[in-house]
Amino acid sequence: MTTPPATPINVLLVEDDPGDELMTREAFEDNKIGNNLHVVRDGEEALDFLYRRGDHPDAPRPDLILLDLNLPKYDGRQVLEQIKSDPDLVHIPVVVLTTSAAEEDILRSYKLHANAYVTKPVDLDQFIAAVRQIDDFFVQVVRLPRNAT
Repeated sequence: MTTPPATPINVLLVEDDPGDELMTREAFEDNKIGNNLHVVRDGEEALDFLYRRGDHPDAPRPDLILLDLNLPKYDGRQVLEQIKSDPDLVHIPVVVLTTSAAEEDILRSYKLHANAYVTKPVDLDQFIAAVRQIDDFFVQVVRLPRNAT
């Protein structure tokens, strides 16, 4: 029995490091992940994308958000808090994907209702594997709510 191919989803990557963005793009390409990857580079732009304002009036509603914590303008914790306190956004799964392995960051992220916390591997192959596992879980294993907006 084979699993039918998953319908592509919109993934919002909130990442200010060009190297980490490139590795994420490579992970999507190398693993033939057919999802639509949208990238914003700071917390303010993430909120603009989510609220369809500024440079993002036609932004699609993401089905999954990959969120770095250490961002300029608004940090990832502030963005996470805003997402999870907004009734129109709260249903979007947020995976914190960050270099921080600090216990206080992990605890605070879960207190702010992050759906998962992943420490970025430094090694390219391990990073690609981590992104693939996130994709496998959120696209192949769990059911995501489909956005009506």
